This record gives sequence, C-alpha cells and structure tokens, in this order.
Amino acid sequence: MANEPSESLTNANTDSISKWRATIIVGSISGISLIGSMLGGIIIVALPTMARDLGISDSLLLWPASVSPLACGCTLLISGSISDVVGSKKVYLVGEFMLVITTIASGVCRTGIELILFRAASGVALSLCLPSSVSLITSHIPSGTYRNVAFACLGAGQPLGFSVGLVIGGVFVQSIGWRVGYYIGAGLIFIAFLISIFGIPADRKPIDQTYRSLIHRLKTEIDWLGCFLLSTSLGLFSYVFAILASGASHFIAPVSLTLFSLAVLLLPAFILHGLRQECLGLKTIIPPSLWKNSVFTCLCVTVFVIWGVFDAMQYFLTLFFQEVQSLSPIQTSLRFLPMVVTGAGTNLLTGWLVKRVRADILVFVSAFITALAPLLMAVIKPEWSYWTCAFFAVACTPLCADVLFTVANLVITSLFPGEMQGIAGGVFNTISDIGASFGLGVTAIVASSVTMSREGKIGLLIPESETLMDGYRATFWLCFGVDVLVLGIIGLGLRKIGKVGLKEE
Repeated sequence: MANEPSESLTNANTDSISKWRATIIVGSISGISLIGSMLGGIIIVALPTMARDLGISDSLLLWPASVSPLACGCTLLISGSISDVVGSKKVYLVGEFMLVITTIASGVCRTGIELILFRAASGVALSLCLPSSVSLITSHIPSGTYRNVAFACLGAGQPLGFSVGLVIGGVFVQSIGWRVGYYIGAGLIFIAFLISIFGIPADRKPIDQTYRSLIHRLKTEIDWLGCFLLSTSLGLFSYVFAILASGASHFIAPVSLTLFSLAVLLLPAFILHGLRQECLGLKTIIPPSLWKNSVFTCLCVTVFVIWGVFDAMQYFLTLFFQEVQSLSPIQTSLRFLPMVVTGAGTNLLTGWLVKRVRADILVFVSAFITALAPLLMAVIKPEWSYWTCAFFAVACTPLCADVLFTVANLVITSLFPGEMQGIAGGVFNTISDIGASFGLGVTAIVASSVTMSREGKIGLLIPESETLMDGYRATFWLCFGVDVLVLGIIGLGLRKIGKVGLKEE
C-alpha cells in the first residue's frame, strides 16, 4: 500500500486511475488523431496519382484533400454535444469503428466521387473521436505533468500525423500503391478500437437514467437548429471556394451565386439564434458569451489562420516539388522528413516547457519561426538546391501548429469551468478544421487565378512550370502576410495569459 500513490494518478477533480490505464488512454486517442491525419497526408502527396487512377476532374481535385476536415469541422460541435449526453467512451468507440469502415471504403473506391464521399464520412467519424478525446483526458487524467503530456501527445497527433502521411505516401505510391496505405491505416485503427474497449474506463451513468430519459436529453439538451444553420453555412462556403479554385469565372454562375448568398444569410441567422437561445436560458451550440473571453477568442483566430496556413503550405510544397521541380512522389516524401522530426521534437519540448515558460511567449516564438517558411518559399528559385531554402521552410512549417494545440487545450481547461470545457474545446477544434478547409480553398483560388492570368498574357512563350510557380509564389506571399498579421494578434491578445499546465492541489 505504501507504493500505491506512485502507481496511480488522482486529484480532486478526477477519478483515481492507474498509470498503465492512463497510458492506454493517451496512446489510443493520440494514435487515432495521428492515423486520421496521416491518411490526409497520404492524399496530399498521392493526389496526382489518385486523380489519374480514379478519373478525378480538375474541378474536383481539391475535394479529396479538403472534404474530410470540412466534414469534421461541420459536425464537431454536434458530436461534442452528443458526447456530453451519451458518454465520452461510447461516442469515441462509435467514431473509431466508423473510421475503420470508412478508411477501408476509401481504399477500395473506384471513382473520384466515391473517394470524396468516403473521405467526408471519415471526417464525420473523426469528429466523434476528437471532442470525446478531450473529455476522456480531463475526466481521467489529473492536471499537472501527466495532463500536460497527454495534451501534448493529442496536439502532436494532427500535425505530426499529417507530416508522416506526406512522407510514407510517396513511398506507397511508387511501391505497393496508395490504396495499401488506407488498408494499413484501417488495421491500426481497429487495433486501437480493441484496446479502447477494454482499456478506457466506462462512462459514469446517472443513477436514474433510462433509455427514454436519454432520448429526452438528446432532444432537449442539444441545439439541433443551431447545428443545422452553422453546418450548412460552412459547407456551402467551402463548396463555393472549391468551385472558385477551378476558375474565378465560375463564381458568376447562377448556382454558385445562389449558394454563396444562402451561406452569407445563414451566418447572421445563426448568430441571432444563438443570442435568443442564451437570453432564454436554452441550449446553444456556441454560447455567444464564450467570445467575451478575449484570450479564447484570440486563440481561435490564431488557430484558424495557423492551421489554414499549415495545410496550404504542405499542399503547395508538394505541388512545388512535383509540378515545378518534377520530382517523383518518393523524392517528394523524402523532402518532408524534416517536418516529421521538428514536429515530434516540438511537441516533446512543449510538454516540458509549458510549465516553465509563459504560454504567450511559446506561441509567439513558434509563430515567428513558422512565418519564415512561406517567406523562404516566396523568394525561392526552382533551380536552387533543396538545402538553400526548401529544407528550412519544410522544417519550420509545423512548429506553431504543434505548440498551439498543446497550449490551447491547457488554456481551455484553466479558463473555463468543467461544464464549459467540452464546448470550448469543440469550438476550438471546429475552427481549426474549418481554417484548414478555408485555407486550402483561398490559397487554391489565388494560385489558379494568378496562373491563369499569367497564361492569358504570355500564351505559350514560357514553360508551364514557370506559370505554375507564379501562382504558387503568390500563395506563399499570402501565407507570409497572414502569418505576420497573426503575430500581432498573439502579441496583443495573449500577453496576459501567463503559465499554464500547473498542477492543481
């Protein structure tokens, strides 16, 4: 009995839990986050090959990469609300099982439309896992070092997984095929699913809860109308952006204008609905009062920009290597290895530094270093050696995204009471996913517009790779500009944040 405290973790706000079970929880939820993002990374580097295999048209080329984060972002809040009512473990297991099925389906698909649909379903499945993951950590792992490490691992999953996918994607494309990557991913998720069944503690069930009372809670404790208004608006915006990416002239088509107008009108409708719900004391998917916390609002704006730039940088770095420098998929993958190393190292270092260094300094320094990546790619010349600029750009790209997720999760648990942490975490993750989708859409529009404008002026006088590079260069300058803008937001909005992740007694 004397050794019991060293074998279990507990504090006033969590149940006592053994260290091995805490390790299982952290390993499972981090693994799912990593594998889900890894599959997205495989798509980025394998997209030209997949487009040829599945007959994906240019107008749909962006969708396989962007539809999963879009679907995840549009359903994340409703998934978090269901998790709060039904139970974190139950929803998490359903999400894992759905990921297994949709990942296998993505591997066996035969057309581009099938791939897009299955990737969208994977995004919905992932949305069931993410908010449940945060709840599982806050419910079972006490604050302090262990929770810091848990959030660092969870935060590492998305950017690190994406980078790993970029690396192994090229290997698969040129050896065993991109489909095998999805079969391997499905197998790993299924293993995590089995481990989660037995390793994650059961949900606490209210003594008087019955099936009928559970259905009643689902009807009354979830803002279904708010979910519909927000999800529909975001989905329509992303669809219009994808259409624009294939040519700005498509925006004036009647269908595009109608959908864009509808998306714009739904946003104020959602805001008014939220204000009304909160005034009446009813449930709302995003309480307007949440935005009164300036630190949280700043974090959300920051992650929207940073995650959008992060995804856009990886997408256009891949295109730069393959379309401009004419490298093979496997050569492209090898050039992303520094991103994996710096991403993993940043997460380990952040978990250790977060109790010792002010959070605003960590985020600001990492954002400053990350801003160097698009600047280097904006001035690069295709004939330059990889080690001149591209190496440093690849290495710097994931730093702020890695730091931000760890810091933000710890800040949310310290800023809000327990009953608000799930909502705040869901909003934060929703904004990051929507930022990724919007970032890809906006940068694709800029790149295609500049490239087509350049082609119209000079015709066939210069190689296609040079006109493509003009579009990519404009995108890199745009990413650098918004990175500089976000430095000011961080400096002003997070200056009073202090240290986070300190142990509660």
